[in-house]
Amino acid sequence: MAKKDSKRPMKREQEQKEFQEEVLQIDRVTRVVKGGRRLRFRVTMAIGDGKGRVGIGIAKATEVSVAMKKAVTVAKKNLVNVPITNTDTIPHEVKFKYKAARLLMMPASPGTGVIAGGALRKVLNLAGVKNVLSKSYGTNNRVVNAQASILALQELRPVKGSLKKKEAPKAEVKEDKAEAKEEKAEKKAPAKKKAPAKKKEAAKK
Repeated sequence: MAKKDSKRPMKREQEQKEFQEEVLQIDRVTRVVKGGRRLRFRVTMAIGDGKGRVGIGIAKATEVSVAMKKAVTVAKKNLVNVPITNTDTIPHEVKFKYKAARLLMMPASPGTGVIAGGALRKVLNLAGVKNVLSKSYGTNNRVVNAQASILALQELRPVKGSLKKKEAPKAEVKEDKAEAKEEKAEKKAPAKKKAPAKKKEAAKK
């Protein structure tokens, strides 16, 4: 009789990543040393959670996969908070210049979409901006444009009454409501009055 395989396929649980990752550019760089040329890869990565946090990182390594991991760790250390309005756009217009890159970003009405190109489009998508009008000119270098976009997003200032409210988990909301009801019930309930002591019965005849 054929022996049954005792090994069972292991189920791999896919961990939900906190940040989405996008590769902006991969470059092959060489360095001349005494023994010849040293070849490495430079990777530019952008990460974001789609809820207002975004960052970019640049790293080098002899392998692309190792450089990508390094760039992600660098990007996590350089996260930027982007204020997003209720209509999923930026609060106000921004004009920014960094090195040879010049950027222009303007708020847009719902349904417009992300009107942008190159590295700027990827950065805005990762940040969670869904409606924006933008223009990048001056240079086609993706690394410089990505750096300029992060610095331009840092210039944004929140406007009162227009920002998104962060939703609390449902379990916490239910607990808060239950506690509030208990407090109201305690306040409404009148304090119990002590019953007067019974008078002593009249002495027996």
